Amino acid sequence: MQTLTDPSTLEPMLEKLCYRVPLSATERDAVLALPFTLKTSEHNQFVVRERELATHTCLMLAGFSIRSKLTAFGSRQIVAIHMKGELVDLQNSMLKVADHSVQMLTKGEVALIPREAVSQLTLEHPRIGHAMWTDTLVDGSIFREWIMNVGRRDARTRIAHLLCEFALRLKIAGLGENKQYELPMTQEQLADATGLTPVHVNRTLKSLEADGLIARSSPRSINIGDWRKLAEAGDFDSNYLHLPEAEPALA
Repeated sequence: MQTLTDPSTLEPMLEKLCYRVPLSATERDAVLALPFTLKTSEHNQFVVRERELATHTCLMLAGFSIRSKLTAFGSRQIVAIHMKGELVDLQNSMLKVADHSVQMLTKGEVALIPREAVSQLTLEHPRIGHAMWTDTLVDGSIFREWIMNVGRRDARTRIAHLLCEFALRLKIAGLGENKQYELPMTQEQLADATGLTPVHVNRTLKSLEADGLIARSSPRSINIGDWRKLAEAGDFDSNYLHLPEAEPALA
């Protein structure tokens, strides 16, 4: 773990905030001047566990992470996935005690920013606070859609919907294309995110493939054959992602 001050490290965070709210040169410099600790995190490593005191906000620089909750019997529900440029632990760090766990889905690199520094930044620069607030509200919108997915859609619709969401979010993060990308979750992890069994996930993916909606050259490779048909099968409307109308990924 290294404590560094190279401002270019925080560029993904700045880009994400500016995607939501335009920031001035002074505000941009203030974001890049935040103190942080650079850390390489291994697959399955926890960023923070439920009930722990959250002391830092975690910025994803590489790899993927998840938010999750465990039942008393050990069953896991994945409630969100995060990727490059996203502030993963902003909620926990603001609420002090974590009400859910944040765990690395893959090996990756993160920048840990002290929560006091984030709080001070938002007090000194209200527009940055607005950008962070907006980003957190979009996270809430995605949470609500995931709840809808698990609670009111059948297995085929759940999986198709998630595949559509990944296509757009990975494209925006520069990690894939609209119709071709590497799935960031295993079938077991997809099961934990959709409330299905791994066997049911496997059957559903094969069904979507048999119908020509997707093609897979490997278990993780997703090629969308017909975006409109997959979106229809997944009851997918990108409105909940709150993307600008001019977003190229929507073209």
